Amino acid sequence: MTVADELTTPAASDSAADAAGPEEPEEPIKQRKNGLYPGVSDELAENMKSGWADTELRDLEPIAQAAETAARRAALSARFPGDRLVIPAGNLKTRSNDTEYAFRASVEYAYLTGNQTEDGVLVLEPSADGHKATIYLLPRSDRENGEFWLSGQGELWVGRRHSLTEAEKLYGIPASDVRELADKLREATGPVRVVRGYDAGIEAALTDKVTAERDDELRVFLSEARLVKDEFEIGELQKAVDSTVRGFEDVVKVLDKAEATSERYIEGTFFLRARVEGNDVGYGTIAAAGPHACTLHWVRNDGPVRSGDLLLLDAGVETHTYYTADVTRTLPVNGRFSEIQKKIYDAVYDAQEAGIAAVRPGGKYRDFHDAAQRVLTERLVEWGLVEGPVERVLELGLQRRWTLHGTGHMLGMDVHDCAAARVESYVDGTLEPGMVLTVEPGLYFQADDLTVPKEYRGIGVRIEDDILVTEDGNRNLSEGLPRQSDEVESWMAKG
Repeated sequence: MTVADELTTPAASDSAADAAGPEEPEEPIKQRKNGLYPGVSDELAENMKSGWADTELRDLEPIAQAAETAARRAALSARFPGDRLVIPAGNLKTRSNDTEYAFRASVEYAYLTGNQTEDGVLVLEPSADGHKATIYLLPRSDRENGEFWLSGQGELWVGRRHSLTEAEKLYGIPASDVRELADKLREATGPVRVVRGYDAGIEAALTDKVTAERDDELRVFLSEARLVKDEFEIGELQKAVDSTVRGFEDVVKVLDKAEATSERYIEGTFFLRARVEGNDVGYGTIAAAGPHACTLHWVRNDGPVRSGDLLLLDAGVETHTYYTADVTRTLPVNGRFSEIQKKIYDAVYDAQEAGIAAVRPGGKYRDFHDAAQRVLTERLVEWGLVEGPVERVLELGLQRRWTLHGTGHMLGMDVHDCAAARVESYVDGTLEPGMVLTVEPGLYFQADDLTVPKEYRGIGVRIEDDILVTEDGNRNLSEGLPRQSDEVESWMAKG
């Protein structure tokens, strides 16, 4: 007899099974329907259980941000005394058939733990002096039942997981087996809050214990907590930006190859830098040449790259800790701006300069947007593209035909960070030291826009930098990339 379809997931200990009564049937490890091996002999199954070295890691140090994640959990505990708080990492998502998308843990979970593995859940249990935190994780894949080599998520297929003991050392949080968590949560009493949208199984276990209102308050708090970055976060954002600068330099060096192929060469070149120096790109790279630059989120990147056109490259490296840069430069493919390209580019540059100058502690968040929009509107009126006066155009928003989007957003572990924050804390809020935001004005003259002279059509320009609010003003984290038109031309000539 073979045991191919009889292999099961790990059982509870004998003592636990005795206490619980008759042992329930164990769930078989799912086997591939059309695998080439029809089964596993008893002899092979027994052979695979033994002869393996002890690989437990015993000299682990806490992760770099362990002190910061502990402080974040303490702030969370103080905000919701007496409530059980459940923050899941999320699960793998199927891409097609039996392949999954690369996993990225939920921002809320990663922010509070530093852990990035699928199926993890952070639980803060209320206690007399606040909360007791436990991180629930999958332990190392089981060797007794064959999971480690027969399961598609076993160690020999996708790599080694940390043991629970190792996880406790790394993250500074007691660790338990996540497979036991759903049952515990079903038995939980008292108010519970969960971050929704990441783990359907965890949410199902809490379905009669949570309310949408309480859960929304939890998500909003965690979003607003990220508005002001700590020193670790600022350092990670600077790393992301520095790698991004090198990625832009890489692109400039291969524009001739992009001309011979397509925008995909630019996308791939930047992606190489992101994967070598970071975790990934922070968002889909926008490598928009020619009239594609007028499509704000052009991520198809399958168009031609032609000498004489502009390339709008909007890209950011994401660090291994999930912090992303978000930088845009608009570059002449042949290294020199035409007269009309320079005219439009310089207007966007002046608008960005006005926006950056408005970023200061105590200022309103909207100030940088208003300052940049005013400059762009003044130019549009000056060029005769819209009838003034400027105040009328701004009041009616008529400039938006050619500028379309807001002038920036918060930046951090999400490219559009803190999105769940209250309007009064974010868009209508006040800037504080430690906030990081983008300033990214743009002008876009669509190829089919008959309201502008022909020479404007098909030209899109955006300039974007990542700005840290400091005690006395601001610091441009991405100042390593030139912005003025003549400096851009000189930089590209050297490249």
